[in-house]
Amino acid sequence: MDKKLRFGLIGCGRISFKHIEALANNYDNAELVALCDLEIEKAELLKKRYIELLDKKNVKINNIEIYRDYQELLKRADIDIVSIATYSGTHAEITINALKSGKHVIVEKPMALSIKDVDEMIETARKYNRKLTVCHQNRFNSTVQKLRKAIEDKRFGKLVHGVASIRWNRNDEYYKQASWRGTWEQDGGTLMNQGIHNIDLLQWMMGPVERLYAEADTFLRNIEGEDMGAAVLRFKNGAIGIIEGSACIYPRNLEETLSIFGEKGTVRIGGVAINKIIDWKFADGLDDEEEVKKEANYEDPDTVYGYGHTPLYKDFIDAVLNDREPYITGEDGKKAVEIVLAIYKSRKTGLPVEFPLKDFSTLDMKE
Repeated sequence: MDKKLRFGLIGCGRISFKHIEALANNYDNAELVALCDLEIEKAELLKKRYIELLDKKNVKINNIEIYRDYQELLKRADIDIVSIATYSGTHAEITINALKSGKHVIVEKPMALSIKDVDEMIETARKYNRKLTVCHQNRFNSTVQKLRKAIEDKRFGKLVHGVASIRWNRNDEYYKQASWRGTWEQDGGTLMNQGIHNIDLLQWMMGPVERLYAEADTFLRNIEGEDMGAAVLRFKNGAIGIIEGSACIYPRNLEETLSIFGEKGTVRIGGVAINKIIDWKFADGLDDEEEVKKEANYEDPDTVYGYGHTPLYKDFIDAVLNDREPYITGEDGKKAVEIVLAIYKSRKTGLPVEFPLKDFSTLDMKE
């Protein structure tokens, strides 16, 4: 790769620092040239952080423009890729406008809050021949990559069941910090916001899904969406999946765990960000459990966001420069959104939901 791609970042809130970190770590092929946020002081803070990171690498920094209106940022012909880290309800509109203006797009999860919007994002990327990826960064974890390889090599034999557990705490103060959190219009509940990463991993290992049944409710937090939900899934391969996602765990985050059980294998991954293999047992005896843990596990990161944004950016930059599909496509991003929306539909109707889900939106929960 011999070209440096120019980036604009829209949305300078909580997750945006991981995007800045990823850009700085990929400085050989990436350059931040524009930031956008309705609150200019947030963009200024992010600009300062980016400069600090590149100063440590002795990298020269050109001018970084700050915008309040994202449409003005999209008018710049010199920007190759737009990263979208705004709140979830705005992802579809900004992504579609960015693709139409000729930009490739990295969008945070969930990519949208309705099947209709997800499909339009994917179709627009095809129509305008632009690349689109979704930030399911945990797929790049060494632990998850190890598990995925075992699935591809069919080491589990017949898959029996898998469990995605998200047992976190998001207190009232968290929701008060931003009025969009927990609303059906802009966010959804804990399964859509906090749980979707692990839901993505469960379906990546065991999918596609045939049907699911769910229960969810709002127990403790003053929000529209659920603060705890659970679902039982039947995959097309016959295996069963279990999802539980909670923002009500006392007194703080307890665990995020992905477990896969098969005829000839058991794997359980936990840690702050799915970064530690807890159990690695296979009947084939091809590897030593302790050696596998030593090779794949790493120390807990500072936040639940982990370190996956940097390899995700590296992959996407390579995809753009070499005109190939990114490791995580828009179609991949749709699968996790479809599961959460099906959970919401099952909660609303009290009935199992068959896949594919033709159309459903978080807004349907308001009716």
